[in-house]
Amino acid sequence: MSDESIKDLVKQKYGQAALRVTAIGSTSCCGASSNSSCDPVTSNLYAQDQTAELPETAVAASLGCGNPTALAELTAGETVLDLGSGGGIDVLLSAKRVGPSGKAYGLDMTDEMLALARENQRKAGVTNVEFLKGEIEAIPLSDSSVNVIISNCVINLSADKDRVFAEAFRVLKPGGRLAVSDVVVRGEVPAAIRRSVELWIGCVAGALEEGDYRAKLAKAGFEGVEVEPTRVYRTEDAREFLDREGIDAQAIAPSVDGKFMSAFVRARKPSTV
Repeated sequence: MSDESIKDLVKQKYGQAALRVTAIGSTSCCGASSNSSCDPVTSNLYAQDQTAELPETAVAASLGCGNPTALAELTAGETVLDLGSGGGIDVLLSAKRVGPSGKAYGLDMTDEMLALARENQRKAGVTNVEFLKGEIEAIPLSDSSVNVIISNCVINLSADKDRVFAEAFRVLKPGGRLAVSDVVVRGEVPAAIRRSVELWIGCVAGALEEGDYRAKLAKAGFEGVEVEPTRVYRTEDAREFLDREGIDAQAIAPSVDGKFMSAFVRARKPSTV
């Protein structure tokens, strides 16, 4: 599948998800419909006290696999950028933490998600937020303009992760931090099995092996790379989905269990570049 085909598929999937939330206000996983097989990926990521003051549609449109705002160390006055901001939940949470003297940007390429995010911003009455249309491979911000970059299981969807990391490095200020949730693979997984599991975890996940993830961040110039597992996926979690795909969950368990995970990835741009 070409890079453009992957991009078009991602736009279609997330555009449909935004329209579903707008129409019926339901939670949706990244697949064609919401069902229990998605729960181990998208459910129970945010504490109730975090979401209590947010519009229901912001929470319903959350399609991530982690909660970068809970793990990123945000302080008042900082500028934050969320790559692939979707319905805006992580942007709105970040805006609250950086306060009126700070700024939170959300970047998304899907018109429907941007419309939903801006409506959620209006409902929440948050003013220190701006949602930008664009692609994470070509961030529409100037060099050294943000303190922190967050993302919630979106980088794995990009067909050009080297470009994403290079752009993230460019827009971060010296000493700036990358703090993202993403799907990561530990060890080798047979290609056919990997494709099926990735469809369950994140549509067209394209998840990097942990060593590759570290290497690509280092190549972009980042230092202090840390990968912290936050949720490890098991074939039993995906049994319903795998059954529908005609895959024997028990048979592939030795090749899969413990190898796919949501992880919190930290890295830092050197203070002197």
